[in-house]
Amino acid sequence: MAKKSSSTRKNPGPSVKDDETYEAMRDKGASKEKAARIANAKANGSQPSKKGGKASAYEDMSKHDLYARAQEIGIDGRSKMSKDELIHALRSH
Repeated sequence: MAKKSSSTRKNPGPSVKDDETYEAMRDKGASKEKAARIANAKANGSQPSKKGGKASAYEDMSKHDLYARAQEIGIDGRSKMSKDELIHALRSH
């Protein structure tokens, strides 16, 4: 795969810690948010698993905590969601 020149790349901004991983994820069709999460996880040495793994214990969290997490990631419509809907939205994001 040919490497894009810096003039054709868009700067993802200062919040993205690994620009190359970010660009590779965007080229594969990942959303900006997902690409940034994966790029930052890789830069911090905590590469997300590719398959499987234990799901986060969202069911054990309060609705308030789920709402706060949804707010951090920018999930739209969170204020009208039930606890189950918040869990689904967080897992699908």
